[in-house]
Amino acid sequence: MAPFEALYGRKCRSPVCWDDRSDAVVLGPEMIQEMVEQSCRGGIPFSFATNVSQSSQCRYLSDPSHVLSPEVIEVDEQLSYLETPKEILDRKVRKTSNGETALVKVLWTNHNVEEATWETEASMRESYPHLFA
Repeated sequence: MAPFEALYGRKCRSPVCWDDRSDAVVLGPEMIQEMVEQSCRGGIPFSFATNVSQSSQCRYLSDPSHVLSPEVIEVDEQLSYLETPKEILDRKVRKTSNGETALVKVLWTNHNVEEATWETEASMRESYPHLFA
């Protein structure tokens, strides 16, 4: 038995066999509707069953606002993209044994505010002076 088969209980599918359409994945609202129909038959997943007292109460009403649209990121021939800073969110000075270092919190393109990074102010001023105007 192959290690993958021992761990996951099924044979490993190499990319050569990925064109098999017998187990096609349904995406979008159809996937949610299918999951709800399966749960209401009695096989309620743990995370779905926490607030459901009877399986007959499982109902999903289709709503267009529930459909998420993917982000569009432009990539080049090597499937990479250029990160550029959008704006500076915050500043702080970190004291070290060698002195003080000024830091800025930078919001990058294609990222959320939670993914902003702290960079040295000197390097950002050198590379992106338009952010400090």
